[in-house]
Amino acid sequence: MATRSDVLPRRFARLPTAAIADVLDELGLERQALPRAIQPLAPDMRLAGYAFTARGRPYRGRPKDRDVTLRRFLSMLGAIPAESVLVLASNDNAAAHFGELSAEWCRRRRVRGAVVDGATRDASVIGRLRFPTFVRYRSALHSVPRWRVADWGQPVTIGGVRVALGDLVVGDGDGVVVVPRRVAHDVLVRAERLVSTENAVRRAVRRGMTPLEAYAKRGTF
Repeated sequence: MATRSDVLPRRFARLPTAAIADVLDELGLERQALPRAIQPLAPDMRLAGYAFTARGRPYRGRPKDRDVTLRRFLSMLGAIPAESVLVLASNDNAAAHFGELSAEWCRRRRVRGAVVDGATRDASVIGRLRFPTFVRYRSALHSVPRWRVADWGQPVTIGGVRVALGDLVVGDGDGVVVVPRRVAHDVLVRAERLVSTENAVRRAVRRGMTPLEAYAKRGTF
């Protein structure tokens, strides 16, 4: 999915999600932000990388074999490549789907972060690890008797946003945006240009230029 020479994730990591979202809007891709309930565990957490998608579903009743359930989850974790962001569609509200040991493994693997449309536990420990983790809620409950991984590597849909393997996922304090891989380079170049323009507007405003004057001169505000 990624090579050592691939700098897209590193360049996207320097950009605010707001600028990326503005560029996506300009390209007619207006539904690329994940639901606002998905937030970082710490306000200053940032992530950018290629989507590694996974999804699961709750059990009806109790699992017949807890060992098989856990082994399947661990197999999914072991399949996440370096430079990726785990994007997990849990499809439930039952338990935690990510925790301290998962974060430790991902950090050692050079995974760039996790976006979980569901819960984590061990939140304070993950925060101390500084592993970028974005979740919808927190729960002390273990997933194994309540939930299982269905598959990974297939497209998932979260809040109406389709996420495919290899899309660029970028997150910061404003939320998470998904950049389809087919337009990633174009979005990156446009967003970098927009940030440069906004920096010029910021300097002009600090020097006393009015917002309307700044917009007339630079075309953005």
